[in-house]
Amino acid sequence: MISYVFPGQGSQFPGMGKDLFESNADVKSMFLKANEILGFNITDVMFNGTAEDLKQTKVTQPAVFLLSVAMAKVQGGKPDMAAGHSLGEFSALTATGAITFEAGLKLVAKRAEAMQKACELRPGTMAAVLGGSDELVEEACAQVKDAAVVPANFNSPGQVVISGEKAGIDQVAAYLTGKVKRVVPLQVGGAFHSPLMESARAELAKAIEETEFSTPVCPVYQNVDAKPHTDPNEIKANLLTQLTSPVRWTQTVKNMIADGATEFKELGPGEVLTNLIKRIQK
Repeated sequence: MISYVFPGQGSQFPGMGKDLFESNADVKSMFLKANEILGFNITDVMFNGTAEDLKQTKVTQPAVFLLSVAMAKVQGGKPDMAAGHSLGEFSALTATGAITFEAGLKLVAKRAEAMQKACELRPGTMAAVLGGSDELVEEACAQVKDAAVVPANFNSPGQVVISGEKAGIDQVAAYLTGKVKRVVPLQVGGAFHSPLMESARAELAKAIEETEFSTPVCPVYQNVDAKPHTDPNEIKANLLTQLTSPVRWTQTVKNMIADGATEFKELGPGEVLTNLIKRIQK
């Protein structure tokens, strides 16, 4: 069974999508349409911008979404199942027909803007914990009482990202000294998938509620519970909860394999998910 998987923020790179834009008329028209919808020339930033230009949340998220959906269109065919990592969930839902391209792009732009505001309102950061079990990282976060810090991404066995206030991250790092390989601070704009994103969740709620969702052509495994969903109302609720909840990627991939996935096709910039899936399959 074929599964399409879609990456999230962090997979972007300068020049991404340029070859596809120049070689495929359908993709070119999608990209130009995106410039119109967004009200700025995202293709110019994608093709000619620096890594720093592409790192801004309001640019990164629509850019990764745009290339991912374009690659799915070029790929053609119908997957047996799909999933996306964080932002990638919007790409998965668009590629499987749960939402239209235009609606998906507008939601992603709104999400990026709301998250940017939340980062300014409640500054925070993230760090990758390498070489520790999921349970150990959960335990480390639970012992911090005076600062917000939570597991945010269960990426693969031995790789969990934590998110929250810097003081909380520092306490977790101190607690884990000698218990894990290392704790690596991430260069991100804020504390994604943590309670610090609550204001963004409230802002996104209205946009999601006003968007029409349909039944996707195949089950989409969602981040919040790692389970397959086809019901539009469940999908909407999970999409919103995702902003302040962890991305259960390890569990998602394990569930997909248990349900018969034999081939994973990553659609989007880079091979971040392909590498994580290899580690999960070991």
